[in-house]
Amino acid sequence: MKVFCGRANPTTGSVEWLEEDEHYDYHQEIARSSYADMLHDKDRNIKYYQGIRSAVSRMKARGQKALVLDIGTGTGLLSMMAVTAGADFCYAIEVFKPMADAAVKIVEKNGFSDKIKIINKHSTEVTVGPDGDMPCRANILITELFDTELIGEGALPSYEHAHRHLVQENCEAVPHRATVYAQLVESRRMWSWNRLFPVHVQTIHGEQVIVPPLELERCPGAPSVYDIQLNQVSSTDFTVLSDVLPMFSVDFSKQVSSSAACHSRQFEPLASGRAQVVLSWWDIEMDPEGKIKCTMAPFWAHSDPEELQWRDHWMQCVYFLPQEEPVVQGSSLCLVAHHDDYCVWYSLQRTSAEKNGGVYPARPVCDCQAHLLWNRPRFGEINDQDRTDQYVQALRTMLKPDSVCLCVSDGSLLSLLAHHLGAEQVFTIESSAASHRLMKKIFKANHLEDKINIIEKRPELLTSADLEGKKVSLLLGEPFFTTSLLPWHNLYFWYVRTAVDQHLGPGAVVMPQAASLYAVVVEFRDLWRIRSPCGDCEGFDVHIMDDMIKRALDFRESKEAEPHPLWEYPCRSLSEPQHILTFDFRQLVPPHPLRAEGSINLRRPGRSHGAVLWMEYHLTPDSTVSTGLLKPAEDKGDYCCWNPHCKQAVYFFTTPDCRASLSGSRTVGYTVEFHPHTGDITMDFTLADGC
Repeated sequence: MKVFCGRANPTTGSVEWLEEDEHYDYHQEIARSSYADMLHDKDRNIKYYQGIRSAVSRMKARGQKALVLDIGTGTGLLSMMAVTAGADFCYAIEVFKPMADAAVKIVEKNGFSDKIKIINKHSTEVTVGPDGDMPCRANILITELFDTELIGEGALPSYEHAHRHLVQENCEAVPHRATVYAQLVESRRMWSWNRLFPVHVQTIHGEQVIVPPLELERCPGAPSVYDIQLNQVSSTDFTVLSDVLPMFSVDFSKQVSSSAACHSRQFEPLASGRAQVVLSWWDIEMDPEGKIKCTMAPFWAHSDPEELQWRDHWMQCVYFLPQEEPVVQGSSLCLVAHHDDYCVWYSLQRTSAEKNGGVYPARPVCDCQAHLLWNRPRFGEINDQDRTDQYVQALRTMLKPDSVCLCVSDGSLLSLLAHHLGAEQVFTIESSAASHRLMKKIFKANHLEDKINIIEKRPELLTSADLEGKKVSLLLGEPFFTTSLLPWHNLYFWYVRTAVDQHLGPGAVVMPQAASLYAVVVEFRDLWRIRSPCGDCEGFDVHIMDDMIKRALDFRESKEAEPHPLWEYPCRSLSEPQHILTFDFRQLVPPHPLRAEGSINLRRPGRSHGAVLWMEYHLTPDSTVSTGLLKPAEDKGDYCCWNPHCKQAVYFFTTPDCRASLSGSRTVGYTVEFHPHTGDITMDFTLADGC
């Protein structure tokens, strides 16, 4: 059966109704899931297997049957491990129906149907009793309910319910315990992901400084954690202010509480500086003795950095303190970890919990609008002074004393740059309420509320009256729009330029003038794992899961490229950057598709895991801003350098293990087409030479 699904098109700005398969959402979730990544996480799998064997052995040593409850079973892998380890029976709970159906087939294929029962329910709906899902309570609890923040997927409420209703008192639990660690640091780079820095503009009248509003400086920031691959952050990008502090632990073998709590750790700063950021991670101990441990510690805090396991389903956390605070070496402080049932946040206190009466800041919530409008990379982009200088240089060549400017990017500072560089009049379209409120605050803080006109409406609704009857001589965009995920979604700028064409005067200039789509074929060091079939996992056949993901990837949107911040995911370029298409913003969006066909020559040996695509914006004939590759790999051992403020598009090849020949004669054929009516870009890549 087909159903109609509403979809906001980020490129055209319109809402479309598309006919999709009734299981469309299921397929999307499967296609974008981390199942493959988890199955490839050998360290995780081995440690779980060891912990399960240990728990079953301890239960058997007591002369009891080993009855296992596996919450969030996924493929059924942990349940099959338990049966292999000697468990008498497993109740495996999986709420996601397509996954539960796959688990039934996987369990059957591996010959465990008589000892594993898949229950397609949320664990809080499972019943115990003669007529229930389970005849009696289990005495071994196995779970994998964790995210990068440990508790963000609802681990605490699930454990709390399980101990009250589904497992015996003093049951064995795998994992047995989790501990959350934190380290206080000073980092201008990471702090730039959370605050607006003063922006310096060189003009003919001297330097002008765009200052952030006081509300933004006082704002505690966004409530959500920033999870990243912390191992890709250089140690030169931060100064350590504290030792690694164990903040709190959760014993999963006992009753767990999901109530809000806080945990204070006193420490003496290792250096004087400004406390800005808390880096955090966790480890899990699979056994009561703590001999079987799986850790998320980054390289500088890892007991054996050579044994680091790459994984994307669990990373590390960056938390921003509500305000930066000066710290002095040797002067004691208290770092406080707060959590409710789903979130963690941190604060810094001068006194201990007892002395300050146990009063701690509430969970941070943005009240300045900036953290609602700009994500963390966008903050970094705006704070990039070199990037600002490039826009200033380009604007200088475009602006005239009588220029009437219209800025059409979401929450952009281009309108302030244009004013400071001498434009006669500046308008900015802010179509969202958050963007409108934020820009009003920024203009007011810089005494420009009467100098720059804010228009709060969608660009296609712009009227001559909004522009005070004037014609626009310079149309500006970065382009950046909050709805964009893939690089070409920012082609919304082209649709806006087309919609406002009637308001452009004769000889009007558009900046950027054009955009080019580029591609390069790469070999990933690790990212290929998230799309690579597993086949056999610790001796269990999971081909059914591989086939399930492959079928999900056959759906329309799943075939598209995926957005990834590639500064976090090292890769080597196997080809030179290839120009694919150019979009001329000086012209209207064309009525006909733009199509490109060709081939990319592979210059270096390696595994062709996929193609990376990005946009380069041509501000002027002599100035280009790249959202992607800043520096390709120069030889076999080099990794590419990517723009750290943007996500690039990754198109994974279906044959990831194909190797480029040493002669460099292999090629990758491509067909890329831009469809103006929908704003979509479709693409297909074909590896030559029999791959």
